[in-house]
Formats: sequence, structure tokens, C-alpha cells
Amino acid sequence: MARPRKPLLSRSRIVEAAGVLVDGEGLEAVSTRRLAAALGVSGPSLYNHFRTKDEILDAVADAVSARVDLSMFEAGDGREWQVALRDWAHSYRAALSDHPNIVPVLARGPGRRPAGLRVADAVFGAMTAAGWPPAQATRIGALMRYFILGSAVGSFARGFVDDETAYDPSDYPHLGQAHLLAERQREVDEGAFETGLAALLDGLALQYAALRETTA
Repeated sequence: MARPRKPLLSRSRIVEAAGVLVDGEGLEAVSTRRLAAALGVSGPSLYNHFRTKDEILDAVADAVSARVDLSMFEAGDGREWQVALRDWAHSYRAALSDHPNIVPVLARGPGRRPAGLRVADAVFGAMTAAGWPPAQATRIGALMRYFILGSAVGSFARGFVDDETAYDPSDYPHLGQAHLLAERQREVDEGAFETGLAALLDGLALQYAALRETTA
């Protein structure tokens, strides 16, 4: 019987394998040697598709960006700009929460990554279409990214140990219940995200109303 042929090496296979390494072990785990071993190929063959490790990580980051829902920004969707931003924020955070180790790459900005650029273009276009001046639309896109990326990069709740003796009340009089936060991670972290998102959108709504008054 003939041996089954190995799947042809492709950009998508490399990106998938690199994504598994990033998710499981972090950015430093990605190397030509590790990827070649995972794919069953020789190291130099990777260079037919990517020139550098940074290009591979960019592609992994862009694959995550491609999972973000942008339908709320499409013409004719009908959602108000605040609702569109809220729904987009939830979709963006969900994508990042599944792949937190790639967030530092995404935080550098979209560069030339196609999916990342589509995200930036959609947000800016929707904000200017809603009546925001271009400069302010740019700031809105930036501040939303800061907030969403920050919420995905780590857990506030997991920053505290679950030992009730760890926080001496004579030193930390207000942390008597801090040891309980770790077991309530989802409730704490998601609640913090929702609280912050609502505060951001409420604040922007006030600015928007003031803007409309000055331009009326």
C-alpha cells in the first residue's frame, strides 16, 4: 500500500500550528524549529511562506481579528452608533479572551494586517457616518481598543490568592474578602468589563449630545 501523502504545507497550516503554540505556551514558544516539528516539515520550507517569526505572529494575530463581528457597522444595519460599539466590543473581547497570549501583538496596531485594518476602517467609518468629527472618531476607535485589549490581557480576579490569611487586615484593612475573588473570576472580570463599557458609552453619549448642540 502506498503511504498517505502528507498535507501540503500552506500559510493557513503554519498559522494554525503557530496559533496552537501561542495559545498553549505564549509568544516565545513560536520558532522555526517548533513549527517545523509540529508540521512534520523541514525548517527552511517555512520560509517559502513567511520570512520571519514576526510575520507569522502577525498572521496569527490577524486570524484572531478576522473572527470579530463587524456586521453592526455595515450600511443598512440600523443599529445606533452606541449599540454598534457595544456589540462590537463584546465580539472583540470574546475573540481575544479565547486567545489572550496574542494580545501583545494586536496591541501594536494593525500595521498592514488586512483583518485588523478592516476593523479599524469599519469603526472609523461608522463613527464619522454617525456625525462624529474625524479626529474624535479616531480617538473613539483608539480608546475602545485600549479598553478591550486591556480587559483581555489579564484577569483582575486571578491577581489575588485564595488564601484568607494572605492579606493581614492590619496592613490591608479593605481586602478582607480579596481571597474570594479568584473563585469568582468570571463574575468579577465580566462585571468589570460591563461596568467599564457602560461608563465609556454613557460618557461618549454625553459628548455626542454636546457636539450636536454646538453644530445645530
